Amino acid sequence: MLLLRTSVIQIIVIYFTQLIQSHYLITARSPLGYNDRPIIGILAQEASYHLRHVYNNAYSSYIAASYVKYIESAGARVVPIRLGRHESYYEDIMSKVNGVLFPGGSTNFTTRNGFFDTVGIIYRIATRRNEQGDYIPLWGTCLGFEAMTYVAAGDVDVRVECTGGNNVALPLNFTNNFNESKLFKHAPKNIIDILNNQSVTANFHKLCVTKKKLKEVNLSNTYHVLSVNYDDNGLRYISTMEHFNMPFYATQFHPEKNSFEWATRLRGIPHSKNAIKVGQYFANFFVDEARKNFHTFVSKEEESSTLIYNYPITYTGPTRSSFEQCYLFNDN
Repeated sequence: MLLLRTSVIQIIVIYFTQLIQSHYLITARSPLGYNDRPIIGILAQEASYHLRHVYNNAYSSYIAASYVKYIESAGARVVPIRLGRHESYYEDIMSKVNGVLFPGGSTNFTTRNGFFDTVGIIYRIATRRNEQGDYIPLWGTCLGFEAMTYVAAGDVDVRVECTGGNNVALPLNFTNNFNESKLFKHAPKNIIDILNNQSVTANFHKLCVTKKKLKEVNLSNTYHVLSVNYDDNGLRYISTMEHFNMPFYATQFHPEKNSFEWATRLRGIPHSKNAIKVGQYFANFFVDEARKNFHTFVSKEEESSTLIYNYPITYTGPTRSSFEQCYLFNDN
């Protein structure tokens, strides 16, 4: 009799646990049919020489806090995606986050199990899942933009040297059919006018990707070039693009810096009211794309233990870092 009673209690506990979990999953779905609790994964990258030097090699990777704030400003939460993990880790995280952002920064292609290898793993998983009908967006900023082209080209470096693209704010030169794109089709006219006529995009790159290079690696029919800019020698390079068939987007400029990076020596970061507006437009667009899937963690506990809130934020600005604040990780 005691054994039967114990079994009944266990069944009741399991039932209510599953009920709570199913309620948790359901609450992510808005009555309007989109996810109103989106979570974006942001990929970490190898710590720069500066960060390693300042913090005595205590940390091996980081995420600039400006990317986290940028995503949070559009109504999403953030999960850090760590480097150097088994591929099963990335398969699992891609089934639970609603989109992934590849940030800008400074690292190289050759580090084993580093940023570029990990972009490749995530890019291939996202491609496969989208082909199977799972809508999961990717966004690449600056180095993330370059990494996406590298992976899409079959691990071929398609970058060329640019001059005058570091620490400068620029307007965008839109291509003829940019307004047919997902990224700009529904953009308010004032946003397009600001982007087209005012220096509101923060650029910090010495390398870039041209339409000619895209054509050389057979990516002209894969990525739709939406805007271009020109370096000091008149070289035309891609500043905005999106995938023709997948929800993959990339900018050579940094929309997150306008609102969240403040180093006075970085004169190329515009802080005008209109610069803030366009930065927010890109954040809102990407998070809205992520609202189109309903990936969730299996429980509130798993979600809570994974969020960026579990990690301390470090004020790196006084060290003359390019970033005001960073999340620092030790992957060893």
